[in-house]
Amino acid sequence: MVKYQRKNMYTQFKKSKEYMVDEDEEPGPTRFGLICGNNGYFNRRGANPKFLCFVFLSLVSCSLILAPLFLSCDSNFLLHSFGPNREGLGPETDVCSSVPNGTICCDRSSTRSDICIMRGDIRTHSTSSSITLYQSDQPSGGISDGGGDEAAIHHERIRPYTRKWEKQMMETVDELHLTVKRHSTPHHKCDVHHDVPAVFFSTGGYTGNLYHEFNDGILPLYITSQHLNKNVVFVILEYHDWWITKYGDILAQLSDFPPIDFNNDKRVHCFPEATVGLKIHNELTIDSSLMEGNRSIGDFHNLLDRAYWPRISGLIEDEKREEIVEIPKKIQDLRKPKLVIVSRNGSREITNEDSLVKMAENIGFVVEVLRPQRTTELAKIYRVLNSSDVVIGVHGAAMTHFLFMKPGSFFIQVVPLGTDWAAETYYGDPAVRFGLRYVGYKILPRESSLYERYSRNDPVLVDPDSVNRKGWEYTKRIYLDGQNVRLDLGRFRKKLLRGYYYSVAKKNGRLRSKVAVTNSHLY
Repeated sequence: MVKYQRKNMYTQFKKSKEYMVDEDEEPGPTRFGLICGNNGYFNRRGANPKFLCFVFLSLVSCSLILAPLFLSCDSNFLLHSFGPNREGLGPETDVCSSVPNGTICCDRSSTRSDICIMRGDIRTHSTSSSITLYQSDQPSGGISDGGGDEAAIHHERIRPYTRKWEKQMMETVDELHLTVKRHSTPHHKCDVHHDVPAVFFSTGGYTGNLYHEFNDGILPLYITSQHLNKNVVFVILEYHDWWITKYGDILAQLSDFPPIDFNNDKRVHCFPEATVGLKIHNELTIDSSLMEGNRSIGDFHNLLDRAYWPRISGLIEDEKREEIVEIPKKIQDLRKPKLVIVSRNGSREITNEDSLVKMAENIGFVVEVLRPQRTTELAKIYRVLNSSDVVIGVHGAAMTHFLFMKPGSFFIQVVPLGTDWAAETYYGDPAVRFGLRYVGYKILPRESSLYERYSRNDPVLVDPDSVNRKGWEYTKRIYLDGQNVRLDLGRFRKKLLRGYYYSVAKKNGRLRSKVAVTNSHLY
């Protein structure tokens, strides 16, 4: 489930920022003038300007005297002291952009995830949930990690999952111990030598929900590893066989090596470099300005193409051998825009879906109703959505599938009561950045099944925000699990017509060439 309470967190954060003054701003007189000038600023507060000027000059003098001490401090001290203020900086100012051999660098500046880089003689030890980096022998002077092992000169802890701000959930994610030790200390013998880097991450947390699997896992994995050009080994904490089966086609596009089950593979794996944790940019998107080579969400979509089309081609060949649809009908259907309705069951389902299908067919669409299940092969879903012109779906995790559509297609998200912010934040805005023509259809109270259960003036119907502010349990029980949708087809028809005319205009420009290609495949 997508955590709706994040809205409150970000709202509070933004409110607090409204009262902050940027260090570069100079509203009115300069700061020095406010302290030592005769403008009367402090006189109105009963302060003596000469005394304040004296205090200020004393602080300046002290800072000049102490400056050499700060400049001689360990660089790691400065790094950790100012790290949290670095969020949002591009790759050219990445805290860990250059990591010397035999060291660990951890960037904890992001509110979303921590990431640590290790370089040198790296060895895993799954029994103790640890990764150890052995340094070449050097004079003593390291810092103990407090665990009774004086040979440890650097120790970090990290939970390699991308929802760092959700403290309670992060407690359920396995923690790794990253340690630097001198090479002269007893150490584990390598059972498996790898000559390529490793990326360590967890498939715990909210794995099992499609949105979180892509937003918290697959997209961050692409962001973190794509620059390695498949020369990388994925080491997975809380490994799930079903997850590997489900996303194996994508993993094969990111790595030429089989993934490692960290918890159950007791062998000592040795690597020359390791990245622990994943980078994440925003909801279901990629910020190309932060990517090597300016890779974008469009490049990720191309990777999905490469991942799924071999399987799709096999499905097409199987269907050709069992061809029962007449060729003229296929060509006739090709001339019509294809509408896909992503259907739901249980909650937030469209109860008049059959009537919606009939209306769409009367408008001129070829309609396909997609009913994805947990076990539905992703390649089959990709094939349906990638060939669509318009997609309709009700807000929910299945809307993550917009990533399977072709950029330039038309996407209508039905937004039930109480889900406006989440619908736009998690799917609407990312769909626009992805390159889709996005339309959000916000239902009216009378289109919700809640209309029959609550009085017309109840806050549930007229002020959903006030209900959501009561907490996640209210949002989930009332708006996510407790309502279905009965579309006002007369009202919804306007949105559907927009999609139809847009698709027809777009299709007419390429129809002739597509018919020619289809004919060559059919005969």
